[in-house]
Amino acid sequence: MSKMAEMDQTIRELRDAAAAINAAADWLHQQFSGADEKPSSNPEPTKEPAKNKLKLEDVRAVLADKSRAGYTAEVRNLLKKYGADRLSKVDPADYEAILKDAEVLGNGS
Repeated sequence: MSKMAEMDQTIRELRDAAAAINAAADWLHQQFSGADEKPSSNPEPTKEPAKNKLKLEDVRAVLADKSRAGYTAEVRNLLKKYGADRLSKVDPADYEAILKDAEVLGNGS
């Protein structure tokens, strides 16, 4: 029976050691996970959202200025070019392209 008691004690010690190692690994992961993930996976995804950070209000302000400057018809044509009859129906991914197109309104005339 002493061998069984020794084995039981060894099993408990192994489980305690495994739990301690697991807790240490979790702590290390929490401490260093932000630093490891940023360089390896975030540079490319952060570039894309940076381009799409334009908001509807930003585009609306530019198009409203162009419209007030006398380019209302051209602004409407821009919206149609992107498949919408009003700005709120334009895909947010197209905001940057619309702004680039709107920049040239009035520059060539």
